Amino acid sequence: MSDDGVSPDGGVTTEVRGRILLMGIDRPAKMNGFTPRMMAMLVDAYTRLDEDDDLWCGVLFGHGDHFTAGLDLPKWRDRMQSGDRGRTADRVDPTALGRKCQKPIVTAVQGVTYTLGIELMLAGDIVVAADDCRFSQLEPLRGIHAAGGASIRFVQRGGWGNAMYHLLTSDVFDAEEAMRVGLVQEVVPAGTQLDRAVELATTICEGAPLAVQATKAASMRYLEEGEAAAIAALGTVQMELAATEDAAEGVASFIDRRKAEFTGR
Repeated sequence: MSDDGVSPDGGVTTEVRGRILLMGIDRPAKMNGFTPRMMAMLVDAYTRLDEDDDLWCGVLFGHGDHFTAGLDLPKWRDRMQSGDRGRTADRVDPTALGRKCQKPIVTAVQGVTYTLGIELMLAGDIVVAADDCRFSQLEPLRGIHAAGGASIRFVQRGGWGNAMYHLLTSDVFDAEEAMRVGLVQEVVPAGTQLDRAVELATTICEGAPLAVQATKAASMRYLEEGEAAAIAALGTVQMELAATEDAAEGVASFIDRRKAEFTGR
C-alpha cells in the first residue's frame, strides 16, 4: 500500500446511484492493467449487483484516460500455467464464462481497450465507446490466446470473417470499426461515454426489473440452448411475470395513462 492509501495492485470502485451500481476499474497509473486483486474485487461487485434486489442495472467503466490495457501479465503467469481462473461457481464471473449476472450491464469504454477490456465489454449487454478508443485482441503476440470469451463473443457479435480478421492479426482498430462489426452500440465524444452509459442504464431502470431480467435471460437462452428451447420457455416465463405486482402496476398505469412505478415484486 502506498503512502496515499492506494494499492499498487489497483482496485475496483463501486457507487450506487438510485437503482444503478457503477463499477470503476481503478489503476489509472498503469492504464488500468488488471491484477488478480482487481479481478477479485470485480467479481465481488458483479455478485453484489446480481444478488441485491435494490440494484437493477450495472455500469462498468474505467477511471482515467483508458478503459484497460488488459491483464498485467507478469502478475497472472503462475495462474495461467496452473489453469487457475480465480472463479468459483457461487460468484458471478465478469467474463460470463461461469455464473452470469442476471442484471443488464452497460459498459463505457475509452482510450486503450485491449484484450480483457474487449472481453469484459462483450460479456455485458450494451457498449458505449468514446471516439478515442483503440481496441486490440493482441494475445497471440504474447504467446497466448484470448481465454476470456473473445473467441466466442467476437464471432457472435461480428461474424466469423470479422472476428478472425481482428483476432488473428492482433491489429489495433478504432471505435468506428468496432461499431461496424457490432462490438459497440454507440460512439460518443471522448469524456461523455460514462454519462451516456448512465443515461442508458437509467432508461433501462424505467422498465420492470423482473421483466428486464427475463428479457435478457430469454435472449441468452436462445444463444446457449437454441431456438426451440427459447420458444418453449416463453409461455411459462410470461405466466410468472403476469402474476407479479409489477405486471398489475403496468396494466394500471396503462389504464390511468401515467408512468408506472415498479418495485421489483
